[in-house]
Amino acid sequence: MTAARRASLHTLGCRLNQAETAVLADSLSKRGYEIVPMGEPTDVVIVNSCSVTSEAEADCRRLVRAVMRRDPATLVAITGCYAQVGVATLQKLDGIDLIVGTEDKQRIPELLEEEHGKRSEPRVVRNRPGKETFEQNGTGLYLQQTRANLKIQDGCDVGCSFCIIPQTRGRARSRQFEDVVREARGLLQQGHRELVITGVNLGSYQDGDRNFVDLLGALDVLPGLQRLRISSIEPSTVTNQLLEFMASHRRVCRYLHIPIQSGCSETLARMRRPTSRQELEDVFARVQRILPEATLGTDVMVGFPGEDDAAFVRTQELITNAGFSYLHVFSYSPRPGTRATRLLDQVPRPVVKERSRKLHEIDRRLRETWGAAVVGNQVDVLLEERKPEGHWVGLTDQFHRVAVAEQANAGTTPLASNQLVRVRIVDRQPRFLWSELV
Repeated sequence: MTAARRASLHTLGCRLNQAETAVLADSLSKRGYEIVPMGEPTDVVIVNSCSVTSEAEADCRRLVRAVMRRDPATLVAITGCYAQVGVATLQKLDGIDLIVGTEDKQRIPELLEEEHGKRSEPRVVRNRPGKETFEQNGTGLYLQQTRANLKIQDGCDVGCSFCIIPQTRGRARSRQFEDVVREARGLLQQGHRELVITGVNLGSYQDGDRNFVDLLGALDVLPGLQRLRISSIEPSTVTNQLLEFMASHRRVCRYLHIPIQSGCSETLARMRRPTSRQELEDVFARVQRILPEATLGTDVMVGFPGEDDAAFVRTQELITNAGFSYLHVFSYSPRPGTRATRLLDQVPRPVVKERSRKLHEIDRRLRETWGAAVVGNQVDVLLEERKPEGHWVGLTDQFHRVAVAEQANAGTTPLASNQLVRVRIVDRQPRFLWSELV
């Protein structure tokens, strides 16, 4: 009997990429491929790439070089956003056999059937993204994962001046309502207890007369679901309807990641963001009023062209007042083809570095306060993996990472991945919160 071909998949970037990689892995598995972890001997390596920053693109190139050093005979396919906009650069990189754009990502299994060995030059398959309403076929294969990412929409119409996503993923379009629910049922039947809703601009979801909250309502009642988590969502789409739904439906995680990028109205206008400083303040005031127990995180960019000291102070003020639990801090990275590259008042790199340092320090303090606030509380933790040191690590619905010591008492049920356990938080450590079983 001929051994099954082996395939390794690696995801760079966002949860949306993770969701698409899972569906791709499922398709390959159904065609007879054995899915193996990156680094193990394999016939095919597929990299689902990111192009949101220059560093993300560099990560992709480094990964390809590492694969070629390890096994030069491995077939390498690059897909995702970098494959959509960075073809000229990728074609110069030794070892790549397939470059597949975002619209053709799920065609990779059939494209691989047409490959019979290493190419001297890569084959490029790339269509214009976002031409039609997409349909997600299959159910994601989530190996050893308790949480499953569920893609509900793609593309974005906002047009931020720093963002390359409209070029890589096209205009906003929503997945069919019934198709999302069908995949969700399949994921729950596989045993997943938490679904993470993903997309480029989640809150813009609309299928006919059914909006994002309508979709959450349909998912919330599915058998087997214990948690429904919303990933990053634009502030302009955080409605009272959404917040009130989250407050009244206990399976929806008390967690919101709302990117601000800046706290200065002038900077936000140059970024072509759809919200002003006042509108951001209104969003966070409504979150604190309707969903006060929620963990609140954000993305913030430093060094955008024209950001002066006063603008940076305004950003710090908003962060202080909004009630954030943590920050994701990014330095502005020029993306070829975006409007921001035409702005002349670039911020000197030493200034960007210092502003980044200050926000990372604020982030450290926010995380300390966030963790310390729950010491002594009883919470539910969805266990994910056992560490070599002998403890388990999992997440609360508010996104705290918690360590749980294995039960020492004889006769107790052993802990296991994908198990929901009740614990008491007893201490805060830099990497996670320590707990004991209740």
